[in-house]
Amino acid sequence: METFESLVRAEFTPKNTFLNTASSGLLPARAVAALDAAVRLRAEGRPLDPLFADVETCRAAYARLAGVPAERVAAGATVALFSSLVAASLPPGAEVLTADDDFTSVLNPFHARGDLKVRSAPLEGLADAVRPGTALVAVSAAQSADGRIADLPALREAARSHGARTYVDFSQAAGWLPVEAGAYDYTVAITFKWLLGGHGAAFLTAPEDFGDLVPVQAGWTAGENPWDSCYGPVAELAHSARRFDTTPALFSWAGLRASLTLFEELGVDAVRAHDLALADRFRAGLASLGHEPLPAPGSPIVSVPGLGRLQPELSRAGIEVSNRAGNLRASFHLYNTAADVDRLLDALSG
Repeated sequence: METFESLVRAEFTPKNTFLNTASSGLLPARAVAALDAAVRLRAEGRPLDPLFADVETCRAAYARLAGVPAERVAAGATVALFSSLVAASLPPGAEVLTADDDFTSVLNPFHARGDLKVRSAPLEGLADAVRPGTALVAVSAAQSADGRIADLPALREAARSHGARTYVDFSQAAGWLPVEAGAYDYTVAITFKWLLGGHGAAFLTAPEDFGDLVPVQAGWTAGENPWDSCYGPVAELAHSARRFDTTPALFSWAGLRASLTLFEELGVDAVRAHDLALADRFRAGLASLGHEPLPAPGSPIVSVPGLGRLQPELSRAGIEVSNRAGNLRASFHLYNTAADVDRLLDALSG
């Protein structure tokens, strides 16, 4: 019987100490093989039907991960694209509540509209900031800059009590934090971070009745019968959330299909326990060195004020982390080990 460790060892062979999943995750061996097969299929001129099928396989796998029917999942390319779709659904003058300094792809489409009332509040007080007249609350489940986790249950209840919709970005959470997409009106997740896919694949979940979303970006793949929707206006939109799809970057979905099988084999709960144990080891080591990270309990993302300047030096030493607003951000995922944590701590102690 394969263990967590044996499964991971068979998939990953990093050549450095990679502690930067919050920027982009490593590709497992099975995803590399799937990408190679997809490229060869294209190079050899064979039909691309298997690659289009990969999109549907990924949709179903993500739906299981998110706890919703596949009919509620749309497949696209970026968070910003789906944020723009949600922003386009709001009437002029609608109030959108966001968290201070959240990731730009979550926020900017609402600001770009120019006719919405966008205001922000501290993450910890976001639920209390919902008020009568708030139309939408948009927030990342885990903050990119420092890993802080939003109190999503409190936010959901506050939004419901004021008749507001909710839009949650799980990009920094899906893969290690359970995604309860059915609890929110709209959720989104990019896949090249904790889900270990390539760039160019993202998911949106929508209500069964699609909420207020209008498929303003719909192309031929958004048709109920896509191959009958290639010319002229789409006569019949997909009866599912696929009506919000965009034309897929097929190679990305081929690799992601393989990556998602790994999460189903490992289990998100096991991944989360592994990731958080390493993050807690790092926090304890930082304390022994006299450093205090920004508070982010229960998160595998750890940001240390004032140490971001060390990122280039650490990279030259074979340790990959990020510099975010002057903070050193380390993020721990399933392919990391205690030895990785200790190597970073040793480097910081020097």
